[in-house]
Amino acid sequence: MKLTKSFAFKSAALVAVAALSLTGCSASTSSSYKACMVSDAGGFKDASFNEEAYNGLQNAKKDLGIQVATVQSPETATQTDYVTGVQSMIDAKCNLIIGVGFNLATAVRDAAKANPKVDFALIDSALSNDDYSALSLDNVKPIQYDTAQAAFLAGYLAAAKTATGKIATYGGMLLPSVTIFMDGLKQGVDYYNKQNSKSVVVLGAQGTDTSKWAATGDFNDQSKGKTLTEQFFAQGADIVLPVAGPVGIGSGQATLDKPGTEVIGVDSDWYNLPAHAAYKANILTSIEKKMAAAVESVIKDGVNGKFMGGDVNQYVGTLANGGVQIADQHDVMYPDGIAAKLADLKAQIIAGTIKVTSQYNK
Repeated sequence: MKLTKSFAFKSAALVAVAALSLTGCSASTSSSYKACMVSDAGGFKDASFNEEAYNGLQNAKKDLGIQVATVQSPETATQTDYVTGVQSMIDAKCNLIIGVGFNLATAVRDAAKANPKVDFALIDSALSNDDYSALSLDNVKPIQYDTAQAAFLAGYLAAAKTATGKIATYGGMLLPSVTIFMDGLKQGVDYYNKQNSKSVVVLGAQGTDTSKWAATGDFNDQSKGKTLTEQFFAQGADIVLPVAGPVGIGSGQATLDKPGTEVIGVDSDWYNLPAHAAYKANILTSIEKKMAAAVESVIKDGVNGKFMGGDVNQYVGTLANGGVQIADQHDVMYPDGIAAKLADLKAQIIAGTIKVTSQYNK
């Protein structure tokens, strides 16, 4: 997929989110600092990545005493909407503007070039030029996640749990920040098969080309997620990973109509979110990106005059720094010994004994 070229970076660029602390944040400085956020389609109550990022903004407001402002992009957002949203935050005199999602990359890039004295952060994407070559700007801090590492663990768990030997996955739109979940899941299943002489199948890829995963085409239409999940269940899958924002709610709903089926959440621990309460007992696990902590940390740096942009200062969440993880076990019963096995696999990934391939680790 050509767009992934914009995600290239040197491994030395990996930095951990600083521990959150109020030390050094004077009341006068904090109260005059304004952090702002523009959502992707789906909005701040999407029970997914927009909401997780928004929680970080709200936490910063409470913990640091800052001012905040937001723009919620429409469900059918276009690039014009993103440009307008970012510009409105510039007009509102924001010190830091956070764009949530790959789709805001161009709007953030162009605004940052035109407003070098304004700081920006961009979640789930680095910057690129129009020819897709990498771009680094001193006033833009990319916040990215090697989600494949946590998805690998979810894939191994799903392979151990499936009763039918078939797992499925699909995306909303096949952006790099989406397919990285699916690629990691597939690698985890493949590793399980190799280690246990099994042949669990992952549905959703077109042949062997995993750059062409199944997709609904948007992040909003829950009925599409339900229909596609029902099709996977009809093909024999009993566990599905939807990487599609609110569309994934349709997958959860489908599990209610098909006893014995389960869903894997994304971005946040779905078990704890009201939007997923109806089928919480069917949530196998969730692949979490700890965006709230990263957002609050970047804001804190801005308040303290320590904001540092550019590719060399980008943040990449990993298992090692706690930026990604799989949720704790909730209602679904796990196979005997799987918790200890997952802990061992996590340790091996952190140590580099197991290499999970992604755009961050090729």
